[in-house]
Amino acid sequence: MSEIIFEIKDNIGVITLNRPDKFNAFTRSLALQFQAALLQCQTNNQVHVVLITGNGKAFCAGQDLAEVIDPNGPGMEKILREHFNPLVTQIRNLTKPVVAAVNGVAAGAGANIALCCDIVIAAQEASFIQAFTKIGLIPDSGGTYTLPRLVGFARASALMLLGNKVSATEALQMGMIFKVTALQNLYTDAENICNTLAALPGKALEYTKAALNKSFTASFNEQLQHEDFYQQKAANTKDFKEGIAAFLEKRPPNFIGE
Repeated sequence: MSEIIFEIKDNIGVITLNRPDKFNAFTRSLALQFQAALLQCQTNNQVHVVLITGNGKAFCAGQDLAEVIDPNGPGMEKILREHFNPLVTQIRNLTKPVVAAVNGVAAGAGANIALCCDIVIAAQEASFIQAFTKIGLIPDSGGTYTLPRLVGFARASALMLLGNKVSATEALQMGMIFKVTALQNLYTDAENICNTLAALPGKALEYTKAALNKSFTASFNEQLQHEDFYQQKAANTKDFKEGIAAFLEKRPPNFIGE
């Protein structure tokens, strides 16, 4: 059985973590298949937006610890440098929006991979937990970078040190995620978000994401320069000209992604 299910549906690249009996915990095989699916999403022009979700009761329980203690396993160094770090880097560098539909528990690396996506929607039954310190590790997969920027330093510090579980509703209230919905509506609601994104000008989305990535390390004046750079690029696209024409002519725009 493939540990990742990858499908293209109406310009949406759908990546489903597929180890439901193990709560979709990461193995080397799953990580490498995940990376390959993201690469396909980047290089396939048919894909306008990416949707990541989990099969079964969990979104992702993080790393499969049986693989960590296996003397013939990849070891912690490879797990970080070849599995998780490349994954979150791919998600952030992907020129297309990435939506996470969190259907159940997102723990450890599973939580931090979800939180590095561009839009996170979660089922009411979902939860997020920084489960690292409880087994003697530190948060990884970009969590120490992403979580403080989402919820503030004080909350992020407490959540990571204590390892407390956060419900989907609590995550929404503290600004960790975008939306909470009923489990039976999760995929439909996520798909609606993806369809909305897929119909928008692709270059505008790409440049918006690029500008947001720059904001992580830029000063205010530097960020104004980044905005200037990407706005000039956006203003030179065919979709910008079409958007202006459609607005003035009071008709729906016909964007082509150029």
